Amino acid sequence: MMDFINRQNKHVVMAVGAVLLLILPLVLQTQGNAWVRIADTALLYVLLALGLNIVVGYAGLLDLGYVAFYALGAYMFGLLASPHLTDTFAAVAAIFPNGLHMPLWVVIPAGAALAGFFGILLGAPTLKLRGDYLAIVTLGFGEIIRVFLNNLDHPVNITNGPKGLNQIDSIHFFNVNLGKPAHLFGYEIASVTLYYYLFLALVVVSVIICHRLELSRIGRAWMAIREDEIAAKAMGINTRNMKLLAFGMGATFGGVAGSMFGAFQGFVSPESFSLMESVMIVAMVVLGGIGHLPGVILGAVLLSALPEVLRYVAGPLQAMTGGRLDSAILRQLLIAVAMISVMLMRPRGLWPAPDHGKSLQKPATPATGRSVAAD
Repeated sequence: MMDFINRQNKHVVMAVGAVLLLILPLVLQTQGNAWVRIADTALLYVLLALGLNIVVGYAGLLDLGYVAFYALGAYMFGLLASPHLTDTFAAVAAIFPNGLHMPLWVVIPAGAALAGFFGILLGAPTLKLRGDYLAIVTLGFGEIIRVFLNNLDHPVNITNGPKGLNQIDSIHFFNVNLGKPAHLFGYEIASVTLYYYLFLALVVVSVIICHRLELSRIGRAWMAIREDEIAAKAMGINTRNMKLLAFGMGATFGGVAGSMFGAFQGFVSPESFSLMESVMIVAMVVLGGIGHLPGVILGAVLLSALPEVLRYVAGPLQAMTGGRLDSAILRQLLIAVAMISVMLMRPRGLWPAPDHGKSLQKPATPATGRSVAAD
């Protein structure tokens, strides 16, 4: 009976949460499109955090170059949905005289496939690396991709170098252009709100995929590797293939998020994919709770929205100091203080996995009911 009640309560909470998520952009839109853009950006970071959680949270592989897959997805979308290739290469212009404007169901799989390929390419030489060495190699990979994107404008102009790609098409499908406002029953729905619903749908699908992966044999194999790779190999798990699968699967999430970023912004450049972005994505996973989907989502939402919210706090604080402190530096300081405070008070994250560390507790003795560790 109690299980039935708990299931009913869980369904009620999920239904209420779904309704709130659906009406959230409509409420934020009344206060200005800037708040809806913050929500859109938060959903993109949730996608990135979910992908990195597969690598870091499930498989236990530290990846500091995850932003590279984000960049690859964005540039793939930019190349396939902008006039850059047709303006640069006469052969492409001859094949596509009206411009290269690939549809959504072509661009997203292309971005995911490219990012997944490079994820496997990154994982292959790092199979025997662990800890700090793995972190250094992945960090270097992320910087290599950014440098290539910044310099592939000569001798053949592929990425347009530091100028970036502009005039990128907005997403449109079923005769609905997300780059233009829509009208429903006389009510105008802004473009940023339409993107919100698309990003929300992608997040829901990603959460379902991650949840099913966590409960599958592949997910259990990843967690066995995370806990003890030698023991996992002794039990017959092909650790090489499992690691490559984790890198490739996590990278595809980054590629999809990058494609959405390119369409949402309409412009991509190497400056958007700095090392700091990778560090922030890792911080989202760690701050929320490594390996726990609700915690990862919470960490991504907080760390992506907090800098924007603190803009309204840094201004008054700057005025209190007579303008001696720069507001941007003050905002970063507040973010750092908030992160340090959370990790000191909640070292396992804001919302850690409930069964984490259960095996470390000694069973209770029949006589006292207290654990041996407590004694």
